[in-house]
Amino acid sequence: MLISPETLLVFAPAALMLNLTPGNDMLFCLGQGMKSGPGAGLAASLGITAGGFIHTIAAALGLAALLAAHPAAFEAIRWVGVAYLVWLAIKAFTAAGPIAGTANARRGTAGAAFRQAVLVNLANPKIIVFVLAFLPQFVDPARGSPFAQFLLLGTILNVGGMIVNGLVGGFAGAVGRWLSHRAGFARWFQRATGVIFLGLAARIAFERR
Repeated sequence: MLISPETLLVFAPAALMLNLTPGNDMLFCLGQGMKSGPGAGLAASLGITAGGFIHTIAAALGLAALLAAHPAAFEAIRWVGVAYLVWLAIKAFTAAGPIAGTANARRGTAGAAFRQAVLVNLANPKIIVFVLAFLPQFVDPARGSPFAQFLLLGTILNVGGMIVNGLVGGFAGAVGRWLSHRAGFARWFQRATGVIFLGLAARIAFERR
């Protein structure tokens, strides 16, 4: 085996605890689920996972070291992510109508939620730095390809995150669907979604490296 059972017994619970800790990705899935229904919440989870795999592969190839060596690049990517989240918040504040519409509208929103989630995840360089710091602790070159081990560990971490974020986004989406028949509450939750996105942008903007 590339990874020993003993290592998995340590890594899996640690990865689960990390995924259960509320963070930027979970908040984004919650916001999408509240705004656009369960399909969008689940799609956002898939988008976050896709971005996580891209980060994992990039870290495995050593790109995180290059990013860490150039603080200006880190800052540029971080502020692009902040600006994007602020833009999403403005859209939530100014959008008309309930947070959940027809089935066709939900399907379209799910695709947009997936794309937005990938961009939000990729625009947060803290994630790739985290991946580079966490996963190598469980890689043993004596057991085979470090690259393959890195990808396997990253898969466990990302799939766990997809399940947790999917549950969060899906549950929020069910609430959003229920509120679609209650216009006053729906408008309030739409504004709350904007607040979530603004809070997420602030967290990334003021987070200490």
